[in-house]
Amino acid sequence: MNYLNSNSSTIFKDIVLLIVRVFIGFAMLSHGFPKLQMLLEGGKIEFYSFLGMGPQFSLILTVFAEFVCSILLILGLFTRVALGFLIFTMLIAGFFVHGADPFEKREMSLVYLSVYLLLMAFGAGKISVDYLIEKRKRASDW
Repeated sequence: MNYLNSNSSTIFKDIVLLIVRVFIGFAMLSHGFPKLQMLLEGGKIEFYSFLGMGPQFSLILTVFAEFVCSILLILGLFTRVALGFLIFTMLIAGFFVHGADPFEKREMSLVYLSVYLLLMAFGAGKISVDYLIEKRKRASDW
């Protein structure tokens, strides 16, 4: 029993993608903003050193993913590229930073990872800057 015709189903999908993008983006911003503040304060940085890159560079990469890429995700701008950075960051958080921790400590990063993977599979939807750019490119036969 399909109560939604194909047109309303597409609109519904795009609205759901928008809601998920905005919610998960702002939720991740709440993790990225304190890290940005830690980076800007300039004091001694105690952070996970990924592949021996040092805590400061690892923190810079994490801030880029969790703060900058979350803003891009909310806007739906360069969505899949931003998701690539976010997915990588959550893989590192879930399996390396908290790899030896109990599941409760890893759970949040794995939940974020799963949502990011779903968004990577379905894209940003029609209510996004990416869609507007793509639509404009098609209209101008770029």
